[in-house]
Amino acid sequence: MLAKPDGPHSSTARWAGALAGAALAVSAVVAPAAPAAEAAVTTNRSVLVHLFEWKWTDVALECERFLGPKGFAAVQVSPPQEHAVVAGAPWYQRYQPVSYKIESRGGTRAQFADMVRRCNAAGVDVYADAVVNHMTGVYSGTGSAGTSFTPYAYPGTYQSWDFHHCGRNGNDDIVDYGDRYEVQNCELANLADLDTGSPYVRDRLAGYLNDLLSLGVDGFRIDAAKHMDTNDIASIRSRLSNPNVYIYQEVIEAANEPVKASEYFSNGDVTEFKYSTEIGRVFKTGQLSWLSGFGESWGFMRSDLAEVFVDNHDNQRGHGGGGNVVTHKDGQLYDLANYFMLAWPYGYPQVMSSYHFTSHDQGPPSYGGNTTRDVWVNGSPSGCNSTEWVCEHRRTGISNMVSFRNATVGTGVSNWWSNGYQAIAFSRGTKGYAVVNKENFAVNRTWQTSLPAGTYCDVITGDINSTRTGCLGRSVVVNSSGQFTAGVGAVQGLALHAGARLN
Repeated sequence: MLAKPDGPHSSTARWAGALAGAALAVSAVVAPAAPAAEAAVTTNRSVLVHLFEWKWTDVALECERFLGPKGFAAVQVSPPQEHAVVAGAPWYQRYQPVSYKIESRGGTRAQFADMVRRCNAAGVDVYADAVVNHMTGVYSGTGSAGTSFTPYAYPGTYQSWDFHHCGRNGNDDIVDYGDRYEVQNCELANLADLDTGSPYVRDRLAGYLNDLLSLGVDGFRIDAAKHMDTNDIASIRSRLSNPNVYIYQEVIEAANEPVKASEYFSNGDVTEFKYSTEIGRVFKTGQLSWLSGFGESWGFMRSDLAEVFVDNHDNQRGHGGGGNVVTHKDGQLYDLANYFMLAWPYGYPQVMSSYHFTSHDQGPPSYGGNTTRDVWVNGSPSGCNSTEWVCEHRRTGISNMVSFRNATVGTGVSNWWSNGYQAIAFSRGTKGYAVVNKENFAVNRTWQTSLPAGTYCDVITGDINSTRTGCLGRSVVVNSSGQFTAGVGAVQGLALHAGARLN
Protein backbone atom coordinates (compact mmCIF):
# COMPACT_ATOMS: atom_id res chain seq x y z
CA MET A 1 0.00 0.00 0.00
CA LEU A 2 1.57 3.25 -1.09
CA ALA A 3 0.92 6.97 -1.11
CA LYS A 4 -1.93 8.53 -2.94
CA PRO A 5 -1.25 9.72 -6.51
CA ASP A 6 -1.10 13.16 -8.13
CA GLY A 7 -3.41 15.19 -5.99
CA PRO A 8 -6.54 15.86 -3.95
CA HIS A 9 -9.21 13.52 -2.94
CA SER A 10 -12.89 13.38 -3.60
CA SER A 11 -15.90 14.61 -1.79
CA THR A 12 -19.48 13.57 -1.22
CA ALA A 13 -22.53 15.26 0.06
CA ARG A 14 -25.37 14.44 2.37
CA TRP A 15 -29.10 14.90 1.99
CA ALA A 16 -31.02 14.03 5.09
CA GLY A 17 -34.24 14.75 6.55
CA ALA A 18 -37.41 14.57 8.35
CA LEU A 19 -40.21 15.50 10.56
CA ALA A 20 -42.14 12.83 12.37
CA GLY A 21 -42.73 10.41 9.58
CA ALA A 22 -42.25 12.74 6.62
CA ALA A 23 -38.81 13.27 5.18
CA LEU A 24 -37.07 16.62 5.07
CA ALA A 25 -34.14 16.39 2.64
CA VAL A 26 -30.67 17.64 3.45
CA SER A 27 -27.34 17.37 1.62
CA ALA A 28 -24.39 15.61 3.09
CA VAL A 29 -20.81 15.47 1.93
CA VAL A 30 -17.55 14.13 3.21
CA ALA A 31 -13.95 15.18 3.13
CA PRO A 32 -10.35 13.86 3.20
CA ALA A 33 -8.01 13.22 6.16
CA ALA A 34 -4.61 14.16 7.51
CA PRO A 35 -1.92 15.27 5.13
CA ALA A 36 0.54 13.26 7.14
CA ALA A 37 -1.48 10.18 6.30
CA GLU A 38 -1.06 8.69 2.86
CA ALA A 39 -3.89 7.20 0.87
CA ALA A 40 -3.55 3.45 1.03
CA VAL A 41 -3.40 2.66 -2.66
CA THR A 42 -1.56 0.00 -4.56
CA THR A 43 1.52 1.05 -6.51
CA ASN A 44 0.65 3.38 -9.40
CA ARG A 45 -3.08 3.17 -8.75
CA SER A 46 -4.47 6.66 -8.61
CA VAL A 47 -8.24 6.81 -9.14
CA LEU A 48 -11.16 6.37 -6.73
CA VAL A 49 -14.69 5.34 -7.75
CA HIS A 50 -17.88 5.96 -5.77
CA LEU A 51 -20.31 3.07 -6.21
CA PHE A 52 -23.24 5.05 -4.84
CA GLU A 53 -25.83 2.88 -3.05
CA TRP A 54 -24.42 -0.42 -4.36
CA LYS A 55 -24.98 -3.47 -2.16
CA TRP A 56 -21.92 -5.06 -0.58
CA THR A 57 -22.36 -8.24 -2.62
CA ASP A 58 -22.27 -6.23 -5.84
CA VAL A 59 -19.28 -4.13 -4.72
CA ALA A 60 -17.33 -7.31 -4.03
CA LEU A 61 -17.99 -8.70 -7.50
CA GLU A 62 -17.20 -5.36 -9.12
CA CYS A 63 -13.85 -5.20 -7.33
CA GLU A 64 -12.90 -8.69 -8.49
CA ARG A 65 -14.15 -8.54 -12.05
CA PHE A 66 -13.72 -4.91 -13.04
CA LEU A 67 -12.19 -2.41 -10.61
CA GLY A 68 -9.14 -4.51 -9.79
CA PRO A 69 -8.34 -5.49 -13.37
CA LYS A 70 -8.91 -1.91 -14.57
CA GLY A 71 -6.47 -0.49 -12.02
CA PHE A 72 -8.78 1.49 -9.74
CA ALA A 73 -7.09 2.40 -6.45
CA ALA A 74 -10.15 2.43 -4.22
CA VAL A 75 -13.91 2.31 -3.95
CA GLN A 76 -16.02 4.60 -1.78
CA VAL A 77 -19.05 2.80 -0.39
CA SER A 78 -22.22 4.21 1.13
CA PRO A 79 -22.51 4.60 4.94
CA PRO A 80 -22.51 1.07 6.42
CA GLN A 81 -24.10 1.80 9.81
CA GLU A 82 -27.72 1.20 10.82
CA HIS A 83 -29.80 4.03 9.41
CA ALA A 84 -33.31 5.43 9.62
CA VAL A 85 -36.01 3.86 7.47
CA VAL A 86 -37.87 6.77 5.89
CA ALA A 87 -41.14 6.63 3.93
CA GLY A 88 -40.37 6.20 0.24
CA ALA A 89 -36.87 4.81 0.96
CA PRO A 90 -34.98 7.95 -0.20
CA TRP A 91 -31.22 7.84 -0.68
CA TYR A 92 -30.58 10.27 2.17
CA GLN A 93 -31.83 7.87 4.83
CA ARG A 94 -28.36 6.26 4.69
CA TYR A 95 -27.03 9.55 6.12
CA GLN A 96 -29.24 9.34 9.24
CA PRO A 97 -27.53 6.97 11.70
CA VAL A 98 -29.58 5.12 14.31
CA SER A 99 -26.78 2.97 15.76
CA TYR A 100 -23.32 1.79 14.77
CA LYS A 101 -24.39 -1.74 13.95
CA ILE A 102 -23.13 -2.70 10.48
CA GLU A 103 -26.59 -3.54 9.17
CA SER A 104 -27.98 -1.34 6.41
CA ARG A 105 -29.72 -1.27 3.07
CA GLY A 106 -26.28 -2.17 1.69
CA GLY A 107 -26.26 -5.52 3.45
CA THR A 108 -25.25 -7.34 6.62
CA ARG A 109 -22.09 -7.10 8.68
CA ALA A 110 -20.89 -10.44 7.30
CA GLN A 111 -21.49 -9.26 3.72
CA PHE A 112 -19.65 -6.00 4.42
CA ALA A 113 -16.64 -7.81 5.88
CA ASP A 114 -16.59 -10.23 2.94
CA MET A 115 -16.73 -7.32 0.49
CA VAL A 116 -13.79 -5.53 2.12
CA ARG A 117 -11.72 -8.72 2.13
CA ARG A 118 -12.45 -9.46 -1.53
CA CYS A 119 -11.84 -5.89 -2.70
CA ASN A 120 -8.52 -5.76 -0.85
CA ALA A 121 -7.54 -9.10 -2.39
CA ALA A 122 -8.27 -7.58 -5.81
CA GLY A 123 -5.95 -4.65 -5.05
CA VAL A 124 -8.79 -2.21 -4.39
CA ASP A 125 -8.97 -0.27 -1.13
CA VAL A 126 -12.32 0.42 0.54
CA TYR A 127 -13.25 3.86 1.87
CA ALA A 128 -16.36 3.99 4.05
CA ASP A 129 -18.56 7.08 4.05
CA ALA A 130 -18.58 7.94 7.78
CA VAL A 131 -21.51 9.94 9.15
CA VAL A 132 -20.19 11.21 12.49
CA ASN A 133 -21.61 14.75 12.78
CA HIS A 134 -25.18 13.80 13.61
CA MET A 135 -27.81 11.10 14.01
CA THR A 136 -31.32 11.03 12.49
CA GLY A 137 -33.78 13.83 12.09
CA VAL A 138 -35.58 14.84 15.28
CA TYR A 139 -38.44 12.33 15.11
CA SER A 140 -39.23 8.80 16.26
CA GLY A 141 -38.78 5.66 14.21
CA THR A 142 -37.08 2.32 13.70
CA GLY A 143 -33.74 1.70 12.05
CA SER A 144 -32.60 -0.74 9.39
CA ALA A 145 -31.45 -3.21 12.07
CA GLY A 146 -34.67 -2.90 14.08
CA THR A 147 -33.46 -0.37 16.66
CA SER A 148 -36.19 2.01 17.87
CA PHE A 149 -35.36 5.65 18.60
CA THR A 150 -37.03 8.85 19.73
CA PRO A 151 -35.80 12.47 19.52
CA TYR A 152 -32.27 12.63 20.99
CA ALA A 153 -32.60 9.14 22.45
CA TYR A 154 -30.79 6.21 20.81
CA PRO A 155 -30.87 3.27 23.26
CA GLY A 156 -27.42 2.01 24.15
CA THR A 157 -25.73 4.75 22.14
CA TYR A 158 -26.73 8.35 22.99
CA GLN A 159 -29.09 10.37 25.19
CA SER A 160 -30.15 14.02 25.08
CA TRP A 161 -27.03 15.30 26.85
CA ASP A 162 -24.80 13.87 24.09
CA PHE A 163 -26.14 16.41 21.57
CA HIS A 164 -25.71 20.10 20.90
CA HIS A 165 -28.77 22.16 21.78
CA CYS A 166 -27.66 25.51 20.42
CA GLY A 167 -30.70 27.54 21.42
CA ARG A 168 -30.92 29.41 18.14
CA ASN A 169 -33.74 30.17 15.70
CA GLY A 170 -36.51 28.55 17.74
CA ASN A 171 -35.73 25.01 16.56
CA ASP A 172 -31.93 24.73 16.89
CA ASP A 173 -31.51 24.63 13.09
CA ILE A 174 -28.69 26.34 11.20
CA VAL A 175 -29.95 29.51 9.53
CA ASP A 176 -26.92 31.80 9.29
CA TYR A 177 -23.98 30.16 7.52
CA GLY A 178 -21.99 33.30 8.25
CA ASP A 179 -22.04 32.38 11.94
CA ARG A 180 -19.43 29.74 12.82
CA TYR A 181 -21.19 28.85 16.07
CA GLU A 182 -24.42 28.03 14.27
CA VAL A 183 -22.69 26.06 11.52
CA GLN A 184 -20.89 23.82 14.01
CA ASN A 185 -23.28 23.69 16.97
CA CYS A 186 -26.79 23.89 15.52
CA GLU A 187 -28.69 21.28 13.53
CA LEU A 188 -28.20 20.70 9.84
CA ALA A 189 -31.74 20.37 8.45
CA ASN A 190 -33.21 19.10 11.70
CA LEU A 191 -30.60 16.35 12.16
CA ALA A 192 -29.71 15.70 15.81
CA ASP A 193 -26.25 17.30 16.10
CA LEU A 194 -23.74 15.30 18.14
CA ASP A 195 -21.64 17.10 20.75
CA THR A 196 -18.36 16.01 19.20
CA GLY A 197 -16.47 17.98 21.87
CA SER A 198 -17.65 15.46 24.47
CA PRO A 199 -15.11 12.75 25.42
CA TYR A 200 -17.91 10.17 25.55
CA VAL A 201 -19.16 11.04 22.06
CA ARG A 202 -15.62 11.04 20.71
CA ASP A 203 -15.06 7.59 22.20
CA ARG A 204 -18.28 6.24 20.68
CA LEU A 205 -17.44 7.61 17.23
CA ALA A 206 -13.88 6.31 17.39
CA GLY A 207 -15.26 2.94 18.49
CA TYR A 208 -17.42 2.80 15.36
CA LEU A 209 -14.54 3.73 13.07
CA ASN A 210 -12.24 1.26 14.83
CA ASP A 211 -14.83 -1.45 14.25
CA LEU A 212 -14.70 -0.68 10.53
CA LEU A 213 -10.90 -0.71 10.63
CA SER A 214 -11.03 -4.15 12.26
CA LEU A 215 -13.02 -5.34 9.25
CA GLY A 216 -10.26 -4.13 6.91
CA VAL A 217 -11.56 -0.72 5.81
CA ASP A 218 -8.72 1.38 4.37
CA GLY A 219 -10.04 4.92 4.70
CA PHE A 220 -12.92 7.21 5.57
CA ARG A 221 -14.83 10.01 3.94
CA ILE A 222 -15.92 12.26 6.80
CA ASP A 223 -19.40 13.42 5.92
CA ALA A 224 -20.40 16.99 6.88
CA ALA A 225 -16.93 17.71 8.30
CA LYS A 226 -17.60 21.44 7.88
CA HIS A 227 -20.19 21.14 10.65
CA MET A 228 -17.61 19.78 13.10
CA ASP A 229 -14.80 21.71 14.75
CA THR A 230 -11.52 20.56 13.23
CA ASN A 231 -10.16 19.87 16.74
CA ASP A 232 -13.00 17.43 17.36
CA ILE A 233 -12.09 15.49 14.22
CA ALA A 234 -8.43 15.48 15.29
CA SER A 235 -9.36 14.11 18.71
CA ILE A 236 -11.50 11.36 17.21
CA ARG A 237 -8.72 10.48 14.80
CA SER A 238 -6.19 10.25 17.64
CA ARG A 239 -8.35 7.52 19.20
CA LEU A 240 -8.20 5.27 16.12
CA SER A 241 -6.29 2.00 16.13
CA ASN A 242 -4.55 3.33 13.02
CA PRO A 243 -4.42 7.14 13.44
CA ASN A 244 -2.66 7.42 10.07
CA VAL A 245 -5.53 5.85 8.14
CA TYR A 246 -6.45 7.75 4.99
CA ILE A 247 -9.20 10.33 5.54
CA TYR A 248 -10.87 12.87 3.30
CA GLN A 249 -13.27 15.41 4.72
CA GLU A 250 -16.36 16.93 3.14
CA VAL A 251 -16.02 20.68 3.39
CA ILE A 252 -18.06 22.89 1.08
CA GLU A 253 -16.33 26.25 1.29
CA ALA A 254 -18.11 29.47 0.35
CA ALA A 255 -16.34 32.81 -0.02
CA ASN A 256 -18.58 34.63 2.45
CA GLU A 257 -18.51 31.97 5.16
CA PRO A 258 -16.11 31.70 8.13
CA VAL A 259 -15.42 27.94 7.97
CA LYS A 260 -12.57 27.32 5.51
CA ALA A 261 -11.24 24.11 3.99
CA SER A 262 -7.70 24.99 5.06
CA GLU A 263 -8.68 24.52 8.71
CA TYR A 264 -9.05 20.79 8.04
CA PHE A 265 -5.75 20.11 6.28
CA SER A 266 -4.08 19.03 9.53
CA ASN A 267 -6.57 16.15 9.71
CA GLY A 268 -6.28 14.96 6.11
CA ASP A 269 -7.49 15.62 2.60
CA VAL A 270 -10.50 17.77 1.75
CA THR A 271 -13.09 17.69 -1.01
CA GLU A 272 -12.53 20.51 -3.51
CA PHE A 273 -16.03 21.42 -4.62
CA LYS A 274 -14.80 24.40 -6.62
CA TYR A 275 -13.15 21.92 -8.99
CA SER A 276 -16.52 20.40 -9.88
CA THR A 277 -18.17 23.80 -10.18
CA GLU A 278 -15.47 25.14 -12.50
CA ILE A 279 -15.37 21.98 -14.63
CA GLY A 280 -19.11 22.40 -15.07
CA ARG A 281 -18.82 26.07 -15.98
CA VAL A 282 -16.05 25.50 -18.51
CA PHE A 283 -17.54 22.43 -20.19
CA LYS A 284 -21.12 23.74 -20.26
CA THR A 285 -20.74 27.44 -21.01
CA GLY A 286 -17.05 28.27 -21.33
CA GLN A 287 -14.03 27.45 -23.49
CA LEU A 288 -11.70 24.49 -23.03
CA SER A 289 -8.82 26.77 -24.00
CA TRP A 290 -9.17 28.36 -20.54
CA LEU A 291 -7.95 25.14 -18.89
CA SER A 292 -4.21 25.54 -19.53
CA GLY A 293 -3.46 26.40 -15.88
CA PHE A 294 -6.35 24.55 -14.25
CA GLY A 295 -5.72 23.94 -10.56
CA GLU A 296 -4.20 25.97 -7.76
CA SER A 297 -3.91 29.10 -9.92
CA TRP A 298 -7.72 29.05 -10.12
CA GLY A 299 -7.94 29.47 -6.35
CA PHE A 300 -8.13 25.75 -5.59
CA MET A 301 -6.44 24.15 -2.59
CA ARG A 302 -3.10 22.38 -2.91
CA SER A 303 -3.27 19.47 -5.30
CA ASP A 304 -1.84 16.98 -2.81
CA LEU A 305 -4.66 17.73 -0.35
CA ALA A 306 -7.60 17.82 -2.75
CA GLU A 307 -10.13 15.12 -3.54
CA VAL A 308 -11.86 16.03 -6.79
CA PHE A 309 -14.71 14.96 -9.05
CA VAL A 310 -16.73 16.05 -12.05
CA ASP A 311 -19.90 15.41 -10.03
CA ASN A 312 -20.84 13.61 -6.85
CA HIS A 313 -24.02 12.16 -5.39
CA ASP A 314 -25.02 15.49 -3.85
CA ASN A 315 -24.30 18.07 -6.50
CA GLN A 316 -25.67 15.95 -9.34
CA ARG A 317 -28.98 16.53 -7.53
CA GLY A 318 -28.40 20.28 -7.17
CA HIS A 319 -27.15 20.06 -3.58
CA GLY A 320 -23.72 20.11 -1.96
CA GLY A 321 -22.30 23.39 -3.20
CA GLY A 322 -24.55 23.82 -6.22
CA GLY A 323 -23.12 25.16 -9.45
CA ASN A 324 -23.67 24.27 -13.08
CA VAL A 325 -22.52 20.67 -12.63
CA VAL A 326 -21.94 18.25 -15.52
CA THR A 327 -23.65 14.89 -14.89
CA HIS A 328 -24.40 11.67 -16.76
CA LYS A 329 -27.58 13.38 -17.99
CA ASP A 330 -25.38 15.60 -20.18
CA GLY A 331 -24.41 12.73 -22.48
CA GLN A 332 -21.04 12.79 -24.23
CA LEU A 333 -20.14 16.10 -22.59
CA TYR A 334 -19.94 14.24 -19.29
CA ASP A 335 -17.52 11.70 -20.72
CA LEU A 336 -15.33 14.51 -22.08
CA ALA A 337 -15.19 16.20 -18.68
CA ASN A 338 -14.10 12.92 -17.09
CA TYR A 339 -11.43 12.39 -19.76
CA PHE A 340 -10.00 15.77 -18.86
CA MET A 341 -10.14 15.15 -15.10
CA LEU A 342 -8.33 11.82 -15.46
CA ALA A 343 -5.73 13.23 -17.85
CA TRP A 344 -4.96 16.42 -15.91
CA PRO A 345 -2.53 16.25 -12.93
CA TYR A 346 -4.54 17.81 -10.12
CA GLY A 347 -5.94 16.10 -7.03
CA TYR A 348 -7.08 12.60 -6.22
CA PRO A 349 -9.86 12.04 -8.80
CA GLN A 350 -13.11 10.33 -7.96
CA VAL A 351 -15.23 8.81 -10.72
CA MET A 352 -18.96 8.80 -9.99
CA SER A 353 -21.12 5.73 -10.53
CA SER A 354 -24.80 6.62 -10.26
CA TYR A 355 -28.26 5.23 -10.66
CA HIS A 356 -31.01 6.74 -12.81
CA PHE A 357 -33.33 9.11 -10.96
CA THR A 358 -36.12 11.51 -11.83
CA SER A 359 -36.54 13.22 -8.44
CA HIS A 360 -34.02 14.59 -5.95
CA ASP A 361 -34.90 12.21 -3.14
CA GLN A 362 -35.36 9.01 -5.16
CA GLY A 363 -33.56 6.04 -3.67
CA PRO A 364 -31.65 3.39 -5.61
CA PRO A 365 -33.33 0.86 -7.93
CA SER A 366 -35.24 -1.54 -5.73
CA TYR A 367 -37.48 -4.58 -5.70
CA GLY A 368 -39.72 -2.55 -3.42
CA GLY A 369 -39.05 -0.54 -0.27
CA ASN A 370 -35.55 -1.05 1.08
CA THR A 371 -34.57 -4.05 -1.01
CA THR A 372 -32.00 -2.68 -3.44
CA ARG A 373 -31.81 -4.22 -6.90
CA ASP A 374 -28.75 -6.22 -7.87
CA VAL A 375 -26.23 -4.82 -10.30
CA TRP A 376 -24.72 -8.25 -10.90
CA VAL A 377 -27.26 -10.86 -12.04
CA ASN A 378 -26.29 -14.41 -13.03
CA GLY A 379 -22.63 -13.51 -13.44
CA SER A 380 -23.22 -10.38 -15.53
CA PRO A 381 -23.55 -6.67 -14.59
CA SER A 382 -26.89 -6.52 -16.39
CA GLY A 383 -28.20 -4.00 -13.87
CA CYS A 384 -26.05 -1.44 -15.71
CA ASN A 385 -28.72 -0.33 -18.16
CA SER A 386 -30.88 2.61 -19.23
CA THR A 387 -33.37 2.40 -16.35
CA GLU A 388 -31.50 1.14 -13.27
CA TRP A 389 -27.78 1.67 -12.63
CA VAL A 390 -25.90 4.17 -14.82
CA CYS A 391 -22.41 2.69 -14.20
CA GLU A 392 -20.52 5.65 -15.68
CA HIS A 393 -17.26 4.10 -14.47
CA ARG A 394 -17.76 1.22 -16.92
CA ARG A 395 -17.90 3.39 -20.03
CA THR A 396 -14.94 2.43 -22.22
CA GLY A 397 -13.35 5.86 -22.36
CA ILE A 398 -13.73 6.62 -18.67
CA SER A 399 -12.58 3.22 -17.41
CA ASN A 400 -9.60 3.14 -19.77
CA MET A 401 -8.53 6.64 -18.71
CA VAL A 402 -7.80 5.09 -15.32
CA SER A 403 -4.83 3.33 -16.95
CA PHE A 404 -3.77 6.66 -18.47
CA ARG A 405 -3.84 8.28 -15.03
CA ASN A 406 -1.87 5.43 -13.51
CA ALA A 407 0.73 5.49 -16.29
CA THR A 408 1.32 9.23 -15.94
CA VAL A 409 1.52 9.59 -12.15
CA GLY A 410 4.25 12.05 -11.19
CA THR A 411 4.55 13.72 -14.60
CA GLY A 412 3.73 17.32 -15.46
CA VAL A 413 2.05 19.01 -18.41
CA SER A 414 3.94 19.99 -21.56
CA ASN A 415 3.22 20.51 -25.27
CA TRP A 416 0.01 22.38 -24.46
CA TRP A 417 -2.04 23.17 -27.58
CA SER A 418 -5.44 24.68 -28.15
CA ASN A 419 -7.29 26.02 -31.16
CA GLY A 420 -8.21 29.03 -29.04
CA TYR A 421 -11.67 27.71 -28.35
CA GLN A 422 -13.00 24.20 -27.70
CA ALA A 423 -10.16 21.82 -28.61
CA ILE A 424 -7.12 21.19 -26.42
CA ALA A 425 -4.23 18.74 -26.22
CA PHE A 426 -1.26 18.21 -23.91
CA SER A 427 1.50 15.78 -22.98
CA ARG A 428 2.04 14.19 -19.58
CA GLY A 429 5.83 14.09 -19.75
CA THR A 430 7.07 11.18 -21.84
CA LYS A 431 4.30 8.93 -20.53
CA GLY A 432 1.09 10.19 -22.09
CA TYR A 433 -0.74 12.47 -24.51
CA ALA A 434 -4.39 13.52 -24.44
CA VAL A 435 -6.73 15.40 -26.79
CA VAL A 436 -10.15 16.71 -25.73
CA ASN A 437 -12.35 18.11 -28.51
CA LYS A 438 -15.61 19.83 -27.60
CA GLU A 439 -16.02 21.39 -31.05
CA ASN A 440 -18.98 20.29 -33.16
CA PHE A 441 -16.55 19.25 -35.89
CA ALA A 442 -13.55 16.93 -36.13
CA VAL A 443 -10.08 18.36 -35.56
CA ASN A 444 -7.50 16.95 -37.98
CA ARG A 445 -3.83 17.83 -37.55
CA THR A 446 -0.35 16.63 -36.71
CA TRP A 447 0.03 16.45 -32.94
CA GLN A 448 3.30 16.98 -31.06
CA THR A 449 3.94 14.61 -28.16
CA SER A 450 6.97 13.64 -26.08
CA LEU A 451 6.23 9.93 -26.43
CA PRO A 452 8.85 7.49 -27.73
CA ALA A 453 8.27 6.32 -31.30
CA GLY A 454 5.90 3.42 -31.70
CA THR A 455 2.34 2.30 -32.29
CA TYR A 456 -0.09 3.23 -29.52
CA CYS A 457 -3.68 2.34 -28.73
CA ASP A 458 -6.08 5.23 -28.27
CA VAL A 459 -7.42 3.99 -24.94
CA ILE A 460 -10.56 6.12 -25.15
CA THR A 461 -11.76 3.93 -28.03
CA GLY A 462 -10.36 0.64 -26.76
CA ASP A 463 -7.67 -1.05 -24.69
CA ILE A 464 -4.51 -2.83 -25.77
CA ASN A 465 -5.04 -6.57 -26.28
CA SER A 466 -3.76 -9.18 -23.84
CA THR A 467 -0.68 -10.01 -25.94
CA ARG A 468 0.13 -6.32 -26.48
CA THR A 469 0.18 -6.88 -30.23
CA GLY A 470 -2.99 -5.03 -31.22
CA CYS A 471 -5.61 -2.52 -30.15
CA LEU A 472 -9.27 -3.12 -29.37
CA GLY A 473 -9.98 0.39 -30.65
CA ARG A 474 -8.06 2.74 -32.95
CA SER A 475 -4.27 2.90 -33.10
CA VAL A 476 -1.89 5.69 -34.06
CA VAL A 477 1.78 5.69 -35.02
CA VAL A 478 4.10 8.16 -33.28
CA ASN A 479 7.24 8.94 -35.29
CA SER A 480 10.79 9.52 -34.08
CA SER A 481 10.00 13.22 -33.58
CA GLY A 482 7.13 12.40 -31.25
CA GLN A 483 4.49 13.36 -33.82
CA PHE A 484 1.42 11.62 -35.19
CA THR A 485 -1.30 12.71 -37.59
CA ALA A 486 -4.91 11.89 -36.78
CA GLY A 487 -8.39 13.30 -36.56
CA VAL A 488 -10.36 13.58 -33.33
CA GLY A 489 -14.11 13.60 -33.86
CA ALA A 490 -16.62 16.16 -32.64
CA VAL A 491 -17.14 15.95 -28.86
CA GLN A 492 -14.58 13.15 -28.63
CA GLY A 493 -11.19 12.55 -27.09
CA LEU A 494 -7.98 10.67 -27.76
CA ALA A 495 -5.49 9.36 -25.21
CA LEU A 496 -2.17 7.55 -25.62
CA HIS A 497 0.08 6.33 -22.84
CA ALA A 498 3.22 4.29 -22.34
CA GLY A 499 1.29 1.30 -21.03
CA ALA A 500 -0.73 1.08 -24.26
CA ARG A 501 2.23 0.92 -26.67
CA LEU A 502 2.38 -2.21 -28.80
CA ASN A 503 5.33 -4.57 -28.51
